[in-house]
Amino acid sequence: MIKLEKGSATNSTVPEGCKYCALGGKLVLLVTGLCSLNCFYCPLSEEKKNRDVIYADEMPVKSDDDIIYEAKMIDALGTGITGGDPIIKIDRTVHYIELLKNNFGEKHHIHLYTATGNKNAYRKLKDAGLDEIRIHVPEEYWDRMPGSIYEKRLNDAIESGLHVGIEIPVLPRKENEILKLIKFADDMNIEFINLNELEFSETNWMNLRLRNYRVKSDISSAVWGSETTAYRIIKKSDARMIVHYCSSRFKDGVQMKNRLKRRAKNIAKPYEIITSEGTLLRGEIVTDNVDDLFNLLIKEKGIDKELIEIKNNRIYIAPWIIEDLDGIDGKLYIVEEYPTWDRLEVERTEIKNKSFK
Repeated sequence: MIKLEKGSATNSTVPEGCKYCALGGKLVLLVTGLCSLNCFYCPLSEEKKNRDVIYADEMPVKSDDDIIYEAKMIDALGTGITGGDPIIKIDRTVHYIELLKNNFGEKHHIHLYTATGNKNAYRKLKDAGLDEIRIHVPEEYWDRMPGSIYEKRLNDAIESGLHVGIEIPVLPRKENEILKLIKFADDMNIEFINLNELEFSETNWMNLRLRNYRVKSDISSAVWGSETTAYRIIKKSDARMIVHYCSSRFKDGVQMKNRLKRRAKNIAKPYEIITSEGTLLRGEIVTDNVDDLFNLLIKEKGIDKELIEIKNNRIYIAPWIIEDLDGIDGKLYIVEEYPTWDRLEVERTEIKNKSFK
């Protein structure tokens, strides 16, 4: 077993699509929240689960331009298409694959996650430009793959010419079943299996608790036993195929952080600081006299116009400047936000005035 960052591990290397994810360079494109399955461990949020919605990373998609914009904002090297199940909306999915390849070229690596499909669907995806397909095999099939619909789907995917893998969550107490699935897939010449650390979410927590799963720590949503089960599986398996475990810490601390940094670099204003975690820091003044104070700061205090702006009826200003302001009619804050479409606020800290010269 080869240990990777933040607890992830592999028996050899990682799938091609995962290499771009690790760099934060994959756009996450949810083409629909609809799915024909009802997996008890599905972590999809209330806003997306069983809803026909489209998201590019955190941004709701209203047009093709939104997808291209978000891809450019993170300097995307590829796209991960997910759901729900993208094959439920196959024509939409094919359109988006062609859109991305036409705009960013053949080197833009696209993988797709699905639990369904057939030879016709996989051929359509391949012809559109899809590079890699990851088929989710539901838990009840892990130890009874021979002759199943999932054996057929894997065969159909291979025959389509796509790079084919399997992706599942690591359920504690299911070690033997997962090992059987790996052995079966390896005999079929499947290229890889991604084992994801099982996590609690707002939509699956009741189902997980009913099965006696619990969090592994007070600061993690990951399920106790999922990671240790994954490690044992990798150590026990003698598969030729890639057996890759992705931890929740890796998703947050490497993949997500790197994507935030890529986006922050492209959207940060001159008055914002990019932190080591990829968030943005700025100063903010809340006052009843926005225009008067703005003019005062520029004309009398000589603040560079690039380092100050009126936005949302507030004054945004460089944090290194606001920390030295004194005698201001209003409240002063240092604000930390994610550089995402929704600019989700992480923290707001009120600061005391200091002398300003």
